[in-house]
Amino acid sequence: MLRPLGSRYPQTHPRSALADLIAAAAATYGVAMALAPILQIRAILQHRTSKSVSVGYLQVLLVGFGLWLAYGIASHNAVIIIPNIVAVIVAAATIVVAYRFKPAKEQ
Repeated sequence: MLRPLGSRYPQTHPRSALADLIAAAAATYGVAMALAPILQIRAILQHRTSKSVSVGYLQVLLVGFGLWLAYGIASHNAVIIIPNIVAVIVAAATIVVAYRFKPAKEQ
């Protein structure tokens, strides 16, 4: 059974170097994924419109990132916390930029 870091329950299996390596790789890739919407921001700024962007989709992602962040905080798991902090910030910024550049008739 998995237990959160810093749990008051003893760990039955010691963490392995492989698990630590996978955790570092997952967190690194998670940050890269979280930064990916910056490409959308760049496209919106280049075209000066967010007509082709689904803000609803971005909002759904933002809620999911927020839930994962809350879970990471509750379980004291930096591998979950760090990428989701980045994801929440970038998703929120993407939503702000998308609303800023929505065509007038769609606002």
